[in-house]
Amino acid sequence: MSIDKKQVMKKFQQNPDRYWRVKLFEEKGFVRKQCKNCGKFFWTLTPDKELCQDQPCQTYQFIGDPPTNKKLSYMDTWKTVEKFFVKKGHASVRRYPVVCRWYPLFFNIASIIDFYRIENGNLSFEFPSNPLIVPQFCLRFNDIPNVGITGKHSTCFCMIGQHSLYDGKNGYWKDRCIELDFDLLTKEFGIKNDEIIFIEDMWLGPAAFGTSLEYFVRGLEVGNAVFTEFNGTPDNYTEMKEKVIDMGAGLERLAWITNGTPTQYDVVFEPVVKHLINELNINPDWEFFSKYAKLAGNLNLDEVKDIKKARDLIAKQLNVSVDVLNQKVKPMEAIYAIADHTMALTFAISDGALPSNVGGGYNLRVILRRAFSFIDENKWALDLTKICELHAKHLKYVAPELVNHIDDINKILDVERKRFSNTKQRTQRIVEDIVQKGENIDENKLIELYDSDGITPELIREYNPDIKVPSDFYIKVTSKHMKEDKFEKQTVDVSGLPQTPLLFYDDQNKFEFSAKILKFVDNQWIVLDKTYFYPEGGGQKSDMGFIGSNPVMDIQKIGNVVLHKIVGSVKEGEDVSCRINKARREILMRHHTATHIINAASRFVLGSHIWQHSTEKNTDKARLDITHYDNLTEQEIEKIEEKANEIMLKNYSVKIEWLPRVEAEKRYGFGIYQGGAAPNKNIRVVSIGKDIDVEACGGTHVEKTKDVGFILILRTKRIQDGIVRLEYCSGDVAEKYLKEKSDILKEAADLLKTSEDNVAHNALELFEKWKERKKELKKMK
Repeated sequence: MSIDKKQVMKKFQQNPDRYWRVKLFEEKGFVRKQCKNCGKFFWTLTPDKELCQDQPCQTYQFIGDPPTNKKLSYMDTWKTVEKFFVKKGHASVRRYPVVCRWYPLFFNIASIIDFYRIENGNLSFEFPSNPLIVPQFCLRFNDIPNVGITGKHSTCFCMIGQHSLYDGKNGYWKDRCIELDFDLLTKEFGIKNDEIIFIEDMWLGPAAFGTSLEYFVRGLEVGNAVFTEFNGTPDNYTEMKEKVIDMGAGLERLAWITNGTPTQYDVVFEPVVKHLINELNINPDWEFFSKYAKLAGNLNLDEVKDIKKARDLIAKQLNVSVDVLNQKVKPMEAIYAIADHTMALTFAISDGALPSNVGGGYNLRVILRRAFSFIDENKWALDLTKICELHAKHLKYVAPELVNHIDDINKILDVERKRFSNTKQRTQRIVEDIVQKGENIDENKLIELYDSDGITPELIREYNPDIKVPSDFYIKVTSKHMKEDKFEKQTVDVSGLPQTPLLFYDDQNKFEFSAKILKFVDNQWIVLDKTYFYPEGGGQKSDMGFIGSNPVMDIQKIGNVVLHKIVGSVKEGEDVSCRINKARREILMRHHTATHIINAASRFVLGSHIWQHSTEKNTDKARLDITHYDNLTEQEIEKIEEKANEIMLKNYSVKIEWLPRVEAEKRYGFGIYQGGAAPNKNIRVVSIGKDIDVEACGGTHVEKTKDVGFILILRTKRIQDGIVRLEYCSGDVAEKYLKEKSDILKEAADLLKTSEDNVAHNALELFEKWKERKKELKKMK
């Protein structure tokens, strides 16, 4: 039975000095206390303090009365933090994308994820500098219903990542981490020592864990230092050789506490909120809102299952009716939610994600439609692209690239708005049908309507105001879409076998070689002591050929061992002559390089939101699935093909280099991960020209783009929401395809007794005659 967090905490808290006490506590006189309300252990400079600072044990005490000696804007707060840590020997690194290309997550959810890497199937940490500080923007969608309501929840936020790898010599550990963070709060922000409370906690990751100290000031959590020191799980773990300091502080929280505004949104989205208030002619009652905000922190919809009852209680505490409360706060809650959701979309779309009904794109569509619903519910006329542009300009210091993507954002939001409007038109009919059938619109029906028709609860309320929407509705509809499909791959037992040297990387033009048979597995798979055969991988089909006189039908790589599937039988230990099908290899090489060219051409024609979703390179054709928000027009297809052939004809060099993964990311960025995360520390990078295309890729390629030959797009189709498939071929295969089409056209011309130029006209004429004849036959009946 696995141990849960509560059990681990109980076990570790038997020895708090080992896991939570730090040097600062001794020096300053912090004492360990247990909260009389929630039972959590915390460290404080006030011995008679009985309650921790976490909610609901403590309401916000900083609203209207900030504990700092300065007021800072959102960006100035980051500049203050950055300057402090750089002065203390930290490298300041640029943010990583919010779309997680280097690790199997849809979105970046924490600054430490920047440095997660997979090595031989295991989690490892790779830091570009040690120690470092990073302004990492993150996306999380488990708090959607809280956004705009509590004053502190977001789908998009900036985590100040303070990170260090500690091996006993390099980096630093707990004592230095807490010392730095305490100095930041007290010396840079002017918070008094006794205002800071440290609460004991723990972080459990998928393959590592450690204790943590959360920092609270006047009821607000401003940071959390995780001390990751164990590999494995609480059931079975070992101490890490390199321990990890993973301190994450919300930039939003620090900016908020310096201003003491009613919500963090007022500081974080300052230019956006001001724009919306002016644009919509709203006059907030700030005095009332400040009183409300102190209580609204307890409106966490994960914990408060009945939001109506919670609002009733707050209304009584404020001595107003619920109607007055809603009238005063709901427009601002909608403004805050729109501001948050547009910031999330600005980052996500700029980094290559699209709203859709699958995977991570599902969450983006949920928040976009939530924003649309707020706009329509309040009968507002708002330009969301303008709001995204305001975000981009406001965040220019930490994310200067956002302003370059406004055109893409505008196109995508325009398409999504039209789809939402179409959904609205269908909603009334669908709701009326349900009512006529006597069906109840319960929680399951609401989820079904959103999943199947994209109908939000807010839309249904327009036609059926009495429906009850569960507080965790958006959590439920998004959670099942965040699980990636897992496919079982064919497995063969290769335990005890040595790594197969992949000699095709040394010479991909060697088609005959000798090798020794190390193992014959399951009477069909040969393991050689070395191989020039390319195994299936990266969407490229495997080589074929012969081992001895036995045909090779398939080649797979499991771990570091290459298996060659044959028809026939062999003896282990014998030396064999191997022959690779040269013609097949060369076609696959051309199609693989053509895939990189098509990908680059698609980005050039359609925009920077284009990413490879999946790909397959075979001998008859290749396909590339790209992320795109709409069907391709004939004009767009022609432009992509034209651009691809332009790249081919310029005869760019196809350069291949092996680089340390960290170096490749620094040099080329995360666009190299078109085919997904790279599983090793050293990666193979394939680049076309100077800046046409650069990808981490293990496939075989031609040396010059002209070697690909003419590239012909065969067909395109939208295979799912947000994904467009292009099928194409090149070189001899393209010429053969065109010859076959030409022969068919000639045959059709002969049958119609016309020229090839008139085939379409004559075929249409024949079709019209057939329709007339069909009508006549019907009349005769």
